Amino acid sequence: MKPKPLPEKALKLGKNIVIADVHLGYEIAMAKEGFYLPRVFHDVVRNLKSILERENPKRLIINGDFKHSFVPEWREKTELRAFLDEISPLVSEIVLVRGNHDVGILWLKELGVEIVDELEVGKWKLVHGHKLVEGENFIIGHEHPAIRLRDEVGAVVKVPVFLMGEHLIVLPAFSPWAYGNDVLREIVSPFLRYWKEDFKVLVPVDREILDFGTLSKLQEALKRL
Repeated sequence: MKPKPLPEKALKLGKNIVIADVHLGYEIAMAKEGFYLPRVFHDVVRNLKSILERENPKRLIINGDFKHSFVPEWREKTELRAFLDEISPLVSEIVLVRGNHDVGILWLKELGVEIVDELEVGKWKLVHGHKLVEGENFIIGHEHPAIRLRDEVGAVVKVPVFLMGEHLIVLPAFSPWAYGNDVLREIVSPFLRYWKEDFKVLVPVDREILDFGTLSKLQEALKRL
């Protein structure tokens, strides 16, 4: 069962589609702080539905941070319910691997969502990645990995990336609002802080995946700038 990164920031793993860090309700949380952002809910649902319709998986695995706010509230519940109403008919199972933002979500079981702290699929153990657990081969989220790119006129843009190792895979955030941590300059997940493995850096762009080489070589190149 070889994991296959998809251009839409998802991972195909056998008969499973894996996404991480959806952060539904982010715009609601920002509005409470006085920052008003356009809602991307329909874009997120449309993007995921297109993946599921094309790949026809048996199971959707959400690897943590399905929701954003640490304080559950009714508008967020409405958005989660609407998301599941759209997605549930396209798969036989939905599993949520609980992340650090996923508080107050046990009610999702009533809608048929299985909620776990970790999940084994073949040789892979799926955990969100905000805390270390024992094991040998992991697929995690949490980091929101990204790198900064500079175009021909000098503009800098941050793009999400997959970090692909033999024993550790780090997924980009599925949310369009999770711009990500520049992994060439900053590391958040305890997995990446202590994991002794070089990673391929794969950038999902439009309908393809671009190979940017290894993380260590990109870090070396940055030091020479």
